[in-house]
Amino acid sequence: MKDVQRPVKYEVPSWEYIHELCVKLAEQVERSNYNPDLIVAVSRGGWIPGRLILDFLGGPDIATIKVEHYVDFYKTRDRPEITQPLAVDVRGKKLLLVDDIVDTGRSLKVAVEHLKDRGAKEIKICALYLKPWSEVIPDFYARVTDAWVCFPHETYESINRMYTQLRSGGKGSEEIVRALLEMGIRPFHIEKYLAKKDRKKE
Repeated sequence: MKDVQRPVKYEVPSWEYIHELCVKLAEQVERSNYNPDLIVAVSRGGWIPGRLILDFLGGPDIATIKVEHYVDFYKTRDRPEITQPLAVDVRGKKLLLVDDIVDTGRSLKVAVEHLKDRGAKEIKICALYLKPWSEVIPDFYARVTDAWVCFPHETYESINRMYTQLRSGGKGSEEIVRALLEMGIRPFHIEKYLAKKDRKKE
């Protein structure tokens, strides 16, 4: 397992903003005249963008593949692993591979290899966010950032990771709450997370 040394800053997009980025991506796909037979969402981050892009395009079906790389903030496995192979036949099909963010790009390389091995005719990559240091540049992307993006579909996962990290670093509850607020996490979610944590102690 490797630590990826990157500047620690955060971006916390809203649901509405994510939806807008998905529409912009779908428009990019349309303008390119690429007509995929199937959208393949990379689990878990690609599920929601994949469904929203499908909703706008209105044509192809959707399937999923799971590739695991990150295990914590900026901590990765030595090599991404396919832990849930594609369960549908893609031989001779044009695919749109969708994820929420491309960081190193290594997970997508593994995913593309897997889909090619399954006989896919053509594969294009689509992502909401792209990190500037990525080894892979998607065919379609909406935004470039060097921040750690805390997506609305993983709010409590992000809070828990940050809480655990800060607590292990000796920070008290008030300091942790302040850090979460500075990240851009809404007070509502911090309160719900802490209430849930208190209930587990009972």
